[in-house]
This record gives sequence, C-alpha cells and structure tokens, in this order.
Amino acid sequence: MCPGNHESADTHHGGKTRRGSPWLPSALVSSAQFLADPDVSRRTIPPLAARRGAKRAFVAVGHTILGIVCALLTSGEPFYDLGTNYFDQRDVDHVKRRLTRRLEQLGYTVTLQP
Repeated sequence: MCPGNHESADTHHGGKTRRGSPWLPSALVSSAQFLADPDVSRRTIPPLAARRGAKRAFVAVGHTILGIVCALLTSGEPFYDLGTNYFDQRDVDHVKRRLTRRLEQLGYTVTLQP
C-alpha cells in the first residue's frame, strides 16, 4: 500500500503502488469502500473521488487507514473516536462562513442570529 515515489526535478508525481502483501490492499480498499457509504462518512471519499476518481480515492483512504493502524500499534494507546462533528465544532466560524457563502451563491439572502 505504499505509494509510488516518482520524482523529477523536485516535482513529485503519482505512480503505481509498490508491491507488498497480496491480501492487505484488498482488505484496506474494501474498508475504504465501506467508508464510501454516505450513511457512514461524508467527509473523505466524495471530495477525493471528484478530484482523482473513485478507485484512486479508495486506495488513498486505504493508505490513510494503514497509517492510522500503524500509529496506533506503535504508540500502544487506544483509539478514541472524535465524533462526526469534530471538525465542525473545532472551527465554528469557518463553518458559518462556508455555509453562508454557499446559500448566497444559491440566491438566498442570509442573516445570522445567535
């Protein structure tokens, strides 16, 4: 699941994933496909799939899962789920600006009241 490392003149290009365990990529990609379900996660797969394509997005998310598992195994700490609204709660002002801008682009007039 390691990404290819094609570099030319300090410019990094994507490439094929390198050889490794035959069962690990299929397990990680199937886990990533589970995350593609809109009921499970809306954050990771759709934006990445729009830019790179669905299959590349699955491999990229599988690589991210592998990195998380590796970090958990080396640190020895348990996994804590931060929740689905973690990023929204972390930067509330950014979410307000983004959603307000989106509604204004759709033709609505927005006034925010606490």
